[in-house]
Amino acid sequence: MSNFSATVDARQYPPRDKHAVIFDTYGNLKSGEKMELINDHDPKPLYYQFSAEFAGQFEWQYLEEGPEVWRVSIGKK
Repeated sequence: MSNFSATVDARQYPPRDKHAVIFDTYGNLKSGEKMELINDHDPKPLYYQFSAEFAGQFEWQYLEEGPEVWRVSIGKK
């Protein structure tokens, strides 16, 4: 059983939709829940966007760092 409340495989979405899906999924998390993000490149720009919009409200942990797949745990505080 997964310890994630939701998983977003960003590889399945067109570029224009990725961030909206990720932020919608994060927004639906309850405090203490985590989502898993799967991507085909390092989502570091997304981390900076989370930092700007949700400073102190999220946790970010790399679970896998490429070269073909990146997996990140994003938790809501």
